[in-house]
Amino acid sequence: MNPRTLPFDPIARAAELWSEHVGPAETMAAVTSIMRVQQIVQSAVDSALKPHGLTFARYEALVLLTFARRGSLPMRVMGERLQLHPTSVTNIVDRLEADDLVKRIQHPTDRRTTLVEITDAGRARRASATEAVTAVDFGLQGLTDRQTEQLTDLLAKVRKAVGDFAE
Repeated sequence: MNPRTLPFDPIARAAELWSEHVGPAETMAAVTSIMRVQQIVQSAVDSALKPHGLTFARYEALVLLTFARRGSLPMRVMGERLQLHPTSVTNIVDRLEADDLVKRIQHPTDRRTTLVEITDAGRARRASATEAVTAVDFGLQGLTDRQTEQLTDLLAKVRKAVGDFAE
């Protein structure tokens, strides 16, 4: 048992108190649970990636470039796909480039566009980091494969409702 394990579910208790003092607690309990699970998942993923010298944002960038047909993408496209501000993409690419995991190259037909290309070292680092995060199930434990699919589907409904993507 984890030394920080509580003998009761604090979110369930908060929901009881919320119901007594404020009103219906379902949404509050769901959101509080999501936030707590996010902390748990973040900690597990950060711990798995740290020995590889990566943050989750840098890992995601390497995965994105690995999946790109040519192993490169314009920085603007990276920002769109990762849903990040251009400044954040620049910072991520700067760090990856400093570690020789990516390189900036000129677009072959558009001089105004800079491509980011994954290096062999970047591919190797992505592969070893992927082994590490999948070994801990990205920190999402306690669910069956079907429950994980259901969770993903439910969270996609929330994301779609707020305009995160369109089908």
